[in-house]
Amino acid sequence: MGRVTERRKVIRIRDGAVSTRPDTLVAEEPLEIRLNGKPLAITMRTPGDDFALAAGFLVSEGVLAAASDLRNIVYCAGATADGSNTYNVVDVTTAPGVSVPDITLERNVYTTSSCGLCGKASLDAVRTTTRHPIAHTPPLRVTPELLAGLPDRLRAAQRVFDRTGGLHAAALFDEHGGLLDVREDVGRHNAVDKLVGRALQSGDLPLSRTVLMVSGRASFELAQKAVMAGIPVLAAVSAPSSLAVDLAAETGMTLVGFLRGSSMNVYAGEERIALRAAAVRA
Repeated sequence: MGRVTERRKVIRIRDGAVSTRPDTLVAEEPLEIRLNGKPLAITMRTPGDDFALAAGFLVSEGVLAAASDLRNIVYCAGATADGSNTYNVVDVTTAPGVSVPDITLERNVYTTSSCGLCGKASLDAVRTTTRHPIAHTPPLRVTPELLAGLPDRLRAAQRVFDRTGGLHAAALFDEHGGLLDVREDVGRHNAVDKLVGRALQSGDLPLSRTVLMVSGRASFELAQKAVMAGIPVLAAVSAPSSLAVDLAAETGMTLVGFLRGSSMNVYAGEERIALRAAAVRA
């Protein structure tokens, strides 16, 4: 099984002084996800929580929506020509009766931000595919003060980042600011998939009373994953993309960006933010 970190020799230069030392790097390996025995996707990820990653990915694909949709997940033995197991190939078997997509090159292309498809087609695809519509969830309100404390709490929970400086992170918080789960990965979208996959395996979808906090920007892909899991609030320390804002507005999700200290921008779903009316100015 691949390790989360690896050691490599590095030449260190500090103020003109040169030395050689080992450095700790985050591991990155490919993971092939198969669906009912057929290849579906390959993602570059940090090894660990691979079954959760695969399950979360299939939530975002619209294949899985509840623990009952999942029969099992296994590593594929004999994944190489010599019959050895690399632990880099997983096969997800769905429960009887679960509808699966036609696995072709054209499958669900809206699920990646680099696919070239954008605009209304992408938004419609997510809105019509999710089985956990945010607009149908119970009302949730959070304060700016609660949101302001989330980045520090996320950073404090990033154990591998402290050793490597090379990982993204995503965390789920409850409506009172309690940390529910945190995952790290070389890919920010993978960290979110690991969170969502663990929630599906635990029978906790939809995540209708949670806040998703991510360590970087809020892309369309991350917003899509939040919507598919029924997460009503997505917060990011950096900027959202225009399509992420459009998706949040279309689906009723609250989207917060540039969350740094007590400052933040609310791009959509401001009704969930408990603002003092006198403090809101045009």
